[in-house]
Amino acid sequence: MAGVLNFAQYVGSPDEIICEQWFPSSRRTLIYNFQQNITGWTFAVEFQTIVVDTVSFLRYTGQPNFSNSTVIGTFPVTTMASFAAGIYVPTILNADTGTVRVIQPNLMYTGPIIPDARKNVPITVFSTTWTDVNSPIANVNTHRYALVGAWEPGVTAGDPTLSTNPLYTALVVA
Repeated sequence: MAGVLNFAQYVGSPDEIICEQWFPSSRRTLIYNFQQNITGWTFAVEFQTIVVDTVSFLRYTGQPNFSNSTVIGTFPVTTMASFAAGIYVPTILNADTGTVRVIQPNLMYTGPIIPDARKNVPITVFSTTWTDVNSPIANVNTHRYALVGAWEPGVTAGDPTLSTNPLYTALVVA
């Protein structure tokens, strides 16, 4: 019997990744508080949707289990600077106290989703990266969210692997 594998273990990442179900219409604002002066720091936000062949869910918690999952394809990467004319670029609210606003926009994935999907599931990986001004070498850190696509009314019901807008690219492993 396969064990339970969370998304961070699945993609081989440290604990700076959060996995949750996400409707395409969902949008939220994240506030980062570094509790230090962040003058000179730079921020970048991007997202990309991957497709996994199968996902199961834990009966009691509803959390996704990726023990038997394989990434079978991707959609293009989008940087927040090019998304919606730069509206969603991270905003430093207060450099002295280290507060930054990052918006996770709606419609990061606009392709079809199979209702109650357990097969060919789109997962949008949203990342916020910051680079400090330490010398001689700056530190670079990233937080990622794995947003498991959930069907809702208004979303085309269908297989993401057949999508041409956005363009799905099958992953070929030699």
